[in-house]
Amino acid sequence: MTTSDARPDDAGTHAQHLNPKVIAISVAAAVGGFLFGFDTSVINGAVNALSSEFSLGAGLTGFAVSSALIGCAVGAWFAGGLANRFGRIPVMVIAAILFFVSAIGSGLAFGVWDLIAWRVVGGFGVGAASVIAPAYIAEVAPAKFRGRLGSLQQLAIVLGIFTALLSNAMIANGAGGAAESYWFGVAAWRWMFMIEAVPAAVYGIMALFLPESPRYLIGKGDVDRASKVLFDFTGELDVNLKIEQIRKTLEREQKESLRDLLGGRFGLKPIVWLGILLSLFQQLVGINVIFYYSTTLWQSVGFDESQALLTSTITSVMNIIATIIAILLVDRVGRRLMLLVGSAGMTASLGLMALAFSFGEIAPGSDAVALPDPWSTVALVGANAFVMFFGTTWGPLVWVLLGEIFPNRIRASALAVAAAAQWGANWAVSSTFPTLSEIGLTFAYGLYAGFALLSLVFVYLWVPETKDRELEDMDTLQLGRARKGAGGPEESGD
Repeated sequence: MTTSDARPDDAGTHAQHLNPKVIAISVAAAVGGFLFGFDTSVINGAVNALSSEFSLGAGLTGFAVSSALIGCAVGAWFAGGLANRFGRIPVMVIAAILFFVSAIGSGLAFGVWDLIAWRVVGGFGVGAASVIAPAYIAEVAPAKFRGRLGSLQQLAIVLGIFTALLSNAMIANGAGGAAESYWFGVAAWRWMFMIEAVPAAVYGIMALFLPESPRYLIGKGDVDRASKVLFDFTGELDVNLKIEQIRKTLEREQKESLRDLLGGRFGLKPIVWLGILLSLFQQLVGINVIFYYSTTLWQSVGFDESQALLTSTITSVMNIIATIIAILLVDRVGRRLMLLVGSAGMTASLGLMALAFSFGEIAPGSDAVALPDPWSTVALVGANAFVMFFGTTWGPLVWVLLGEIFPNRIRASALAVAAAAQWGANWAVSSTFPTLSEIGLTFAYGLYAGFALLSLVFVYLWVPETKDRELEDMDTLQLGRARKGAGGPEESGD
């Protein structure tokens, strides 16, 4: 029996009301997610102009677009170790500096290779933010409200995507085109990158005023500062009891490293594999294909090229609405049920898209696939349903779970490994879609539907419910479906 099973709200240790201060610091931390979304999307509006200016072929253009993902994986991999050594706040500041430098460098790039280098630098910041924001929010949030506060990361990401699309459109419209001159005679596409320096500076300044994670402080022996954070921000009423609970989960290891993740039959602890698989399935369902290659999809259902930005913006707004719905539901419904519904919905909607594209026809005088009625409408409905099912479940909830499922002593390192796996999967899916689409869009979307179905099986068999559980109870987290009265021990998540 875990602590949370024995006394879910006794001893006065659980916050009954959401402290406005913890909302404020969670929002500030989630600005890293905003920059995450902005940085990965801003190149979409600039790609044609910079490709023309630097006379790039298709292969080099594609590499320039995806190069940031390389930095994302590296940044995610190292962020956990840095956070454990220096603290969560210094890593946020480092990420803000990387975003700022990348924005200015990309905007002033004199060739494609230094542009790629600056994009990789920005990727380091994205990777670090993808690790540190959910870890920090999980460590300062009360268990009762951790789901909705953790979902702020995904809300910030989709707001960043939307803002990048909007700012790109405003700059391009103001200049009369992305390749045209804008302020001070500098090309509009360069300003699309440089505008990111503003939120990057805001993020860095805000991070300097955030309190350090109480779990990090206790691990470093700074109990007085940890007590103040727990009482003032998290809303703990019995601070001494909470500190003792945290200390017990930390005292087994004097120094956390990637070696602490090793164990079990497959090289890593089962709970680490759980985080990795959550990250992989979030990407393998093909969500970024919708965002990176949506123009092809919309044109195939009869939209002209001039409507591409509008449809992308609408999809982005839908993603924001979906994330808000997730925030409202996650602490009421729970993580597990929402993921199951999301997997089922994504399987059905992706299957619908695969079916629709099986009726595709090659347009006369073109290599593009066009869909006849009513299959063009079916594909459109399927794509938007997929975005809604993903946005209300797997989009935000994976970040919530990654922030909370790992025991205290391995959280940052395990989250770093899981996030690196996620960026690797993102790159693999994004870079293979053109090849898969040449085989056939039915094959591509059918493959993603297959991964969505596998994610349903995975959640049903292995993902535990973490709703209302304290982070200190994650040491005893059990993997697999709970079987009341089944007898026999279940495999420990640790």
